[in-house]
Amino acid sequence: VWRDLRMKLFIDPDRMQTLYGESPAWLRELMDAWADGLNYFLFTHPEVEARVLQRFEPWMALTFSEGSIGGDMERPSLSALEEFYGSQIGAAQSASRPASRSTRSAAAADPDRRADFTPEPSGSNGFAIAPSNTTDGNALLLINPHTSFYFRAETHMVSEEGLNAYGAVTWGQFFIYQGFNETSGWMHTSTGADAIDEYAYEIVEREDGVYYFYGDEERRMEEREIRVPYRTATGMGEYVFTAYYSHEGPIVRMDGGDWVAVKLMNDPLNALTQSYTRTKARNLEEFLEIMELHTNSSNNTVFADAEGNIAYLHANFVPVRDTRFDWSRPVDGSDPATAWQGVHGVRESPIVINPPGGWIQNTNNWPYTAAGVDDPASPRQEDFPPYMDRYRENARGLHALRVLEGKTDFDLQGLIDAAYDSFLPAFADMVPALLTAYDGLAADDPIRDRLADPVELLRGWDFRFGVESVPTAVAIFWGNRLRAMLGEDPDRDPNAARLEALVEATDQLARDFGDWRTPWGEINRFQRLTGDIVQPFDDSEPSIPVGFTPSTWGSLAAYGQRTFNDTKRIYGTRGNSFVAVVEFGDSLRARAITAGGQSGDPSSPHFDDQAERYASGDLRPVYFYRSDVEAHAQRQYAPGDPQ
Repeated sequence: VWRDLRMKLFIDPDRMQTLYGESPAWLRELMDAWADGLNYFLFTHPEVEARVLQRFEPWMALTFSEGSIGGDMERPSLSALEEFYGSQIGAAQSASRPASRSTRSAAAADPDRRADFTPEPSGSNGFAIAPSNTTDGNALLLINPHTSFYFRAETHMVSEEGLNAYGAVTWGQFFIYQGFNETSGWMHTSTGADAIDEYAYEIVEREDGVYYFYGDEERRMEEREIRVPYRTATGMGEYVFTAYYSHEGPIVRMDGGDWVAVKLMNDPLNALTQSYTRTKARNLEEFLEIMELHTNSSNNTVFADAEGNIAYLHANFVPVRDTRFDWSRPVDGSDPATAWQGVHGVRESPIVINPPGGWIQNTNNWPYTAAGVDDPASPRQEDFPPYMDRYRENARGLHALRVLEGKTDFDLQGLIDAAYDSFLPAFADMVPALLTAYDGLAADDPIRDRLADPVELLRGWDFRFGVESVPTAVAIFWGNRLRAMLGEDPDRDPNAARLEALVEATDQLARDFGDWRTPWGEINRFQRLTGDIVQPFDDSEPSIPVGFTPSTWGSLAAYGQRTFNDTKRIYGTRGNSFVAVVEFGDSLRARAITAGGQSGDPSSPHFDDQAERYASGDLRPVYFYRSDVEAHAQRQYAPGDPQ
């Protein structure tokens, strides 16, 4: 209920239908075709049971137009939303009320169902290499989104009207989100730019409504009726909410006695236009022109083209604000000085184009090392307001600098090697402190003998992961335990915690796998058993060893894992999901891989036919040109052909 209410605070079907009618003819035709295709599929596949929508309408394409996994509108807290609007649900309806968030949380706390998450920051990697740093004199691009597995499909979209784009598409959208056409490519990484603000209001309740102050005047909160259907044991019910809006946006929570509104980019028509038209941009100049729509609010872009250009383009929707205010907190909504003053232009934001060093990187880190620490082309933090980026450097960013700096002989395989480099910079920093703590123990301290073997193993480690690596397993179990300890008690002695965490880590490895000297690949696995999005992992079923680690430790090839139920092994659920490397020359060359396989049908040969290659980073050729596709085609199909 609360998730649906949050969505409807921003997405009004009547508004979307109006925007559809106002769309240019070419975009309406695309939306019509999108809906027709989905409806035709449902009509011709009666065995497919639609969970929610039985029929799609063209305007619905405008409701998810920007492409990110979690759109900006998902930022408001559901629990805070429930606290604010929950009183509008009458007591008489409470018996049929669906399970609350707290009820679901209690169920999730059941020890038999609890998931053990390995810390994993969200995000992706994008590298662009200039012709000066490649063996063939062509620009190269790494496209490496880190998302939930099976969330984005690998797709090649071709039309007779000029579209020829390849890459990853997000469910429900008709544009390539991260990908390339014949002469240019784009990779989006999550941004640290602040594109969302909260406004706090002291309100006055009167008989005719709720009022708030703005400057020297009182304004009445706008009220909108929002209907949220929900499922009951006997059918469907419906809640009717009165939602409140200031001139800045919907009220989403309370802060003390103040009502808090949220303001964010909500321009679906231009967002859909930008998301689609950039897939047809032929070069950097055209891509920059499309960015003038300013609707890519949650992402940075790493770009390359066949003309030899490479670029880092910061978040495309950053409001201009008065820097006297702390925009990391709710600001005073009654003060007109807190109003947005337009958006920063593309060249007013951190930007790097064709740096002298010949490469660009972003790993969801700050933009200030995009072209290297010492490259004058990298933006300078002091040149921008604090709200321009709130991220810092991360372990993957440090790793990217290591594999890119000073290398001038990149080709496609060299770029793959960089993307899958096995060094773990976090442990290069953490392990020496552990060794110092151990070496400082008294000669008769019992911990010295207890940890002698694992310490010596880590002392000789080169900080590289691998399926046969025992130090990788020891380090990751130790690192996870150490983070948990220091998180629970930040004031505890760090040296004592380092040693105690290693004791507990080796004990857990011995308990779960029979020997603390268990290779990482025996623990870290890829498994796909069913077509479900959330897999029912099972230690007794076949699985594949994976060497990659969570990006927490600086692994560029990120592999976020978790244990399920009673499993001892840990299974990947997110991270490297689609990976592509692209060379833009006289003709395009590319290689790619998708987690598991392209099909969600376990009976299909393409359900897990990429799993082994995925686990080893063995990218396959991309058949981009029609002649290549036809030469390797197993079957050709057009709508209306017999199945």
